[in-house]
Amino acid sequence: MARILIIDDDQRFRGALREMLQDAGYEVIEARDGRPGLDLFRAKPTDLVITDIIMPDVEGIEVIVELRSEFPDVPILAISGGSLKGFGSYLPSAEALGATRSLDKPFRQQVLLDTVRELLSEPLSPASQTP
Repeated sequence: MARILIIDDDQRFRGALREMLQDAGYEVIEARDGRPGLDLFRAKPTDLVITDIIMPDVEGIEVIVELRSEFPDVPILAISGGSLKGFGSYLPSAEALGATRSLDKPFRQQVLLDTVRELLSEPLSPASQTP
């Protein structure tokens, strides 16, 4: 069973992600911000990291840069609902700095699960393979 680390400061959103992923058969660990997320990953690496971009202490961009530097092969999924000041998405910057993929919030559950399966090199669900 693949292990996934979710780093997001929004407790309700993080909980919803955890439930979706656990229901799909993944083991999930969580962190409320970038620093504890990095500490958790360093202590016991996971198969995938999902990180929010905008967080109060250590933002997702820093998480991505540090993980990519120390663990170049870990798949990283960046997620964001946009900037705090409304100047657009930080997701292109996240990908330029090392995120493997990115998703804009809100996203559909099937989109998340298909992206996770892709990043973990698992087969996609039959429902998502329709032409």
